[in-house]
Amino acid sequence: MQNQVNHFYMLKLLPLKAVVIALLLLSIFSCNKFEGDQTVPAYIKIDTIRLSTEYFSQGSNTHKITDAWVYVNDQLIGAFELPVTVPVLARGKQKLEIRPGIKLNGISGTRVPYPFYKPYTVQDFNFIQDSVIKINPVTSYYNTTGFAWMEDFEGASISLAKTPQSDTSIYQTTPLNNPEAYLSEFSSFSGIVNLTSEKSYFKIASFNAFILPTDNSPVMLELDYKCDRTFGVGMFASISGSVVDIELVVVNKSETWNKIYINLGPNISAYNKASNFKIYFESSTSGDNEANYYFDNIKLIYRSNK
Repeated sequence: MQNQVNHFYMLKLLPLKAVVIALLLLSIFSCNKFEGDQTVPAYIKIDTIRLSTEYFSQGSNTHKITDAWVYVNDQLIGAFELPVTVPVLARGKQKLEIRPGIKLNGISGTRVPYPFYKPYTVQDFNFIQDSVIKINPVTSYYNTTGFAWMEDFEGASISLAKTPQSDTSIYQTTPLNNPEAYLSEFSSFSGIVNLTSEKSYFKIASFNAFILPTDNSPVMLELDYKCDRTFGVGMFASISGSVVDIELVVVNKSETWNKIYINLGPNISAYNKASNFKIYFESSTSGDNEANYYFDNIKLIYRSNK
């Protein structure tokens, strides 16, 4: 798994089509590694990859797995946008591995296998030449994943608070099962920030500060959101009694619930003298009369390289 973690940070991020084309060409010219002169492929059909979680220790199973990174006998066949039917020059029983892929920071051009989700592996998958076999991969978090912070807005208190610059704070949606909230088996509430012409700016931060690995380990912020306007995500780093404001990404508006995976690792490693970090969200109406921002299923997670 260490190789996968390193791959996550060292891989040159290419558009998905370029990755697929390059890897398909590679597989064609190296097909003898599978079955010699085989020219008729077997086909694997993948519609979705499902995430399974232990809710009370790992939070919601919401995800935005967009791609399947397909390996046969530990050789990368390609990265494919879901749903997909993948041709594979293999037959008989071979090792099949599917790694769930995401859009890093919500950007289509930066697709990577997610280093926190386990690959779906079948040691003796039976490839049948000229046949389509549908599989239904299920993934879960690695047991070594650390959950520094989770906020699902279901409790009596909220682990986010307004900063001194903010005109308002974040509140729990009302009433129970408000249709604007993210609703599921374990979710009846979400967080909401409402901006008006009188309260036109918000900057809310995690109440607690977090000690996170600064050794180039993967560190990710997962977030479900729905909003009328764009908003920014950033970090406060505490260094020798001072606080450094680190802007990370701008998240586009979305009229429906969406999910984003925000890569914090490089910035945390760049500020490796920091004693701790806080996460913040901010936006303004910029002349609009009103804007609403909904948040849910916030997770700050990491996997140490040590």
